[in-house]
Amino acid sequence: MAQRRAILSRTTLTVALALLAPLSLSACGSSTGSSGGADTLRVMDYYADQPDKGIYAKVLDACGQQNGVTIKREAVAGPSLIPKVLQQASSRTLPDVLMLDNPDLQQIAASGALAPLSDFGLKADGYAKGVVDASTYQGKLYGLQPVTNTLGLFYNKDMLDKAGVKPPTTWAELKSAAKKLTSGKRYGIAFAAPATYEGTWQFLPFMWSNGGDEKDIATPRTAQALQLWVDLVKDGSASKSVVSWAQADANDQFAAGNAAMMINGPWQFPILDKKTSLHYGVVPIPVPKADGTPVVPLGGETWTVPQTGNAQRQAKAAKVVACLNSDKNQLSLAQQRQTVPTKTALMDKFAAEQPRMKAFTDQVRNARARTGELGKDWPKAATKIYTAIQTALTQGATPAKALKQAQDG
Repeated sequence: MAQRRAILSRTTLTVALALLAPLSLSACGSSTGSSGGADTLRVMDYYADQPDKGIYAKVLDACGQQNGVTIKREAVAGPSLIPKVLQQASSRTLPDVLMLDNPDLQQIAASGALAPLSDFGLKADGYAKGVVDASTYQGKLYGLQPVTNTLGLFYNKDMLDKAGVKPPTTWAELKSAAKKLTSGKRYGIAFAAPATYEGTWQFLPFMWSNGGDEKDIATPRTAQALQLWVDLVKDGSASKSVVSWAQADANDQFAAGNAAMMINGPWQFPILDKKTSLHYGVVPIPVPKADGTPVVPLGGETWTVPQTGNAQRQAKAAKVVACLNSDKNQLSLAQQRQTVPTKTALMDKFAAEQPRMKAFTDQVRNARARTGELGKDWPKAATKIYTAIQTALTQGATPAKALKQAQDG
């Protein structure tokens, strides 16, 4: 979901891990790709595009220098990362430091390809609970995540002011505002509800904030959340095309003035800021009732130490992971990448210095890891959720029926 990649389909991962399982023991043996001394460390991540590529090149080099090693970095395209990790695990050529999209960590850890960070004295004390949950498998910490992101409600200030509408805080206010803001070719709200993990990611704040749970989606709580989306589309406040929109599409509609509000994340700031005539703000995701607390999903990436079999190099790699997660680097990365530091003690300082990130920062304190409850079985639940969304929005099934059908399917 970077943040946009955190919700990409993980079919490749799910299938390929079955092939990797028999190799988990060999992955723990001596790695020909990481043999020799510890003066150079191989690092692999998916920050292949600017500005993230340059941002991480600088911080990784600095962390390498701080720990007396040269960083040999490979930045691959997002969809290529997991297949490459699986291939390198089978050939015993895993990198010394590996970045993973946080929902992928538990499945890779289950394969035996990662070393517990406790082996190197690293802990996650002071981190937001959801962040720790995302990087933990069977009670052991396998990754440290310096920054995270989530979703918020973007709104066009000029449109809301002209309509006399305040940014909504509850579902009732959201429905009322969206309906009032819908006019001509302009919809009141845009969101992404495609048949992918991206659709699930966008729905989770509504499901979780209403007490819905991924262990069993066929409940009245989850049905009420889905009914909200159905109502927004049914009364014309949201486009019927949301079932095929990605988050980038929703952002395009908002930027073009075709939607007065949208559900999206801070990674859209650079795109929206290019449109100088657009005046927008961001507030937390509306909740079912006043005084409720939004419960949102966590995006972002975690840094791990693979099982290369070279103790000296692994120890150095752990120091680089710790450096990436220093207070200084958390704040710097958060500022440069429109993300949120994961240590709770840093959040107030960050929100004060970056006021437009306040809505996201406030929500991260209570945010949840997508894999927090189901671990490596999360993709199955995510598929059921987006399948139910599609059934309710495209086939006219009631939310309760759509959810029951998906849960039992």
